[in-house]
Amino acid sequence: MPRSLKVEVNPEVFKWLRTSSGWSIEDVAKRLKISVEIVEAIEKGERQPTLIQLKELSKAYKRPLASFLLSKPIKEPPMPKDYRMLPDKKDIFDKKTIYNIRKARSLQNIGSELSGNIKYSTKPEIANASINNNPEELASKYREIFQLTEEKQKKFKTSYEFFHYLRDRFEDLNILVFQFSMPVEDARGFALTDKTPNVIVINTKDSIETRLFSLMHEFGHILLGETVIDIPNIQIESQSKIEQWCNTFSSRFLLPEKLAVRIFETEERSLTDTVTLNSFKYRYKISKAMLLYNMLKLDFITQDQYEEILKRYKPPEPEPSEEEDEKETKKRGGGIPQDIRCLSEVGNKFVSIVANNYDRNYITYTDALNYLSIKSKNFDKVLAKASK
Repeated sequence: MPRSLKVEVNPEVFKWLRTSSGWSIEDVAKRLKISVEIVEAIEKGERQPTLIQLKELSKAYKRPLASFLLSKPIKEPPMPKDYRMLPDKKDIFDKKTIYNIRKARSLQNIGSELSGNIKYSTKPEIANASINNNPEELASKYREIFQLTEEKQKKFKTSYEFFHYLRDRFEDLNILVFQFSMPVEDARGFALTDKTPNVIVINTKDSIETRLFSLMHEFGHILLGETVIDIPNIQIESQSKIEQWCNTFSSRFLLPEKLAVRIFETEERSLTDTVTLNSFKYRYKISKAMLLYNMLKLDFITQDQYEEILKRYKPPEPEPSEEEDEKETKKRGGGIPQDIRCLSEVGNKFVSIVANNYDRNYITYTDALNYLSIKSKNFDKVLAKASK
């Protein structure tokens, strides 16, 4: 019977696929509804798995079924350097985070290959920086490069609109920005600089204001030429010097010191009132936590005031939709439309690269759908909504 069909698998490959996907032996036993001893026997080569079991693990690990038939494990790129500062979790990641790192690397490789087909450069158009560079001066420089004035920042209708503007600027610099869902407590973002195009990945589980901070924080790592994973948090001081550097860069890009001082002085009497904080947040599309941190660092409030005011905003603000359009979709009782999810995840430039390769017959229609993870009925919608 097919259910009992045994498949000859290299036990080293079987174990590698499990560990590289972040699964424990106990996880596998529970998923397959078998004993831990049976899983251990398979990994020792004393027993062979069934085809049904391999199909189940293929879905669980999000790996092709053919992966289990490899003659030996494949050497994959190392995980990003761990700057998360999590106790007892150094280089230990959630399954979903591991999958998203693999997914980002796969898209990075696809982007590189397809860009080569159509003679697109993948080299980031940025000047390398070091921790010895002044992050505030560099933040000011990139505001100029991105043509981001105070008035322009205020004119964005929503924080989403601001995020998309910055994402477009990064794409102009040959830096791809992807958005995936991961456990917030495991990672808020990561940066891949060991290949081109360089990639920034942001966690959609975060509020959009937090994503904006993480976006610029990860760009700091891109400037430093680092492949890292972290949990950017401006409120935490006990971090590495590199994390502090990236935090300062992000903070001063989103809210330059001169601008912060000026707007804080205009509202000094009601600076920490909820109405004032909401007004600042709406105008500049930055989180209240970042506003309060800047007030503390610029001596507008004391440490005691800072800690007391922060208590007002706990628990954290609820998670927003992944896109503004989701609100309308939910009213109609559906999920996020596939075309909107695609553009949210991979961005306009990646879609454009795939579309150009398809138009020039470098890839098939099926390839294009697979690269974008969409169905045929959404292909034209995605292309229509992509701005590049």
